[in-house]
Amino acid sequence: MRLLDALATLTLLYWLIALNSALPGLKLLRPLPRSSDTGSDTPLVSVIIAAKEEEASIADTVRHLLAQDYPRMEIVAVNDRSLDGTGKRLDELKRWSEQRPSTRIPLQVVHVTTLPDGWLGKNHALYQGYLQAKGKYLLFTDADVRFHTSTIRDAVEYIRSSGADHLTLAPMMVAKRYWLRAFVQYFMFSLFLFLRLWRANDDRQHRFGTGIGAFNMITRKAYEAIGTHRAFAMRPDDDLRLGMLVKKARFRQRLLIGKNHLEVEWYPSLREAVKGLEKNMFSGFGYRLPLAIGAVIGQVLAFFGPFAGLLLLPRWSGFAYACSAAIMTVLYVASTRRLSRHSGSDAVALPVSVWILILVLSRSVYLTLRRGGIYWRGTFYPLSRLRDK
Repeated sequence: MRLLDALATLTLLYWLIALNSALPGLKLLRPLPRSSDTGSDTPLVSVIIAAKEEEASIADTVRHLLAQDYPRMEIVAVNDRSLDGTGKRLDELKRWSEQRPSTRIPLQVVHVTTLPDGWLGKNHALYQGYLQAKGKYLLFTDADVRFHTSTIRDAVEYIRSSGADHLTLAPMMVAKRYWLRAFVQYFMFSLFLFLRLWRANDDRQHRFGTGIGAFNMITRKAYEAIGTHRAFAMRPDDDLRLGMLVKKARFRQRLLIGKNHLEVEWYPSLREAVKGLEKNMFSGFGYRLPLAIGAVIGQVLAFFGPFAGLLLLPRWSGFAYACSAAIMTVLYVASTRRLSRHSGSDAVALPVSVWILILVLSRSVYLTLRRGGIYWRGTFYPLSRLRDK
């Protein structure tokens, strides 16, 4: 029992420290403000999208972008070796945009047919889009994001008024099914605590930065200074890596909440989420097995332990675990309400969500090591090449 008491005490200490840092951290994560009229001095923004097998969603995304009320914007859509009708759909959208009277700059389409050695497909596609882009600001986004009509205008005014070189937005994560929503919210909560995302807005530190694939707006100057996508050509976590390099290069970064500006349905089902995350969960630990094992142990002890420890009441260990579970629940609800439009009521599913995340991470590690690499968008990338980067 002494061991349990000591473990419960350490767990409570962890959650007290998390509470002390995360609550002030949440205040540093503010929503993207609505802008006033940007006036006549509007810099060109190049929106760059990489699409592979996105036939079902790409048209919606492009039409949302073409409906933006920002007056100077070009869209460069890159068809990354798609085997479905994505390329045909993009060509149709290009012709439609050319005939549309309100379109100031018609859609540009780039077709990538081969993947050079030393590149992940998405990173190569985004880099090819950059080579065609002419804007002062570059916006890297995904092919399944839905934009509010004022998103780019609001983002440009904010990035200019704040003096930021890189602005990334946390989107509203749409999940239509209960267990998928519970897992997505818990995944974001864990990411929030593990990465301490609020540090992106601290100009005094340059060790940690972040980027979110749904919305990475960066000045051309900063993007070229960090080496473009060539600097992380083989990283599955390209969005996060971009943000890290921005910070390390001492450019000014801002992470804001975009729940009222953009939405993305990450995965249509929990099964798809488990399968989809197999390619990049292990990469978040740099493919280092000890770190991944440590993360699994940490999830079991610090995140599931408090709920299991309630069975030990009324002992001290049970009381300590109860306090830990309460703090965890408060932080979960607070972060969920801050980052999304959900109430946080699915906190009741936390014990199960913890084990789903453990399953996803363990599966990612196992499959990556068993296969000797990852499959992403129909291409196999050996672990030896991924670790080189």
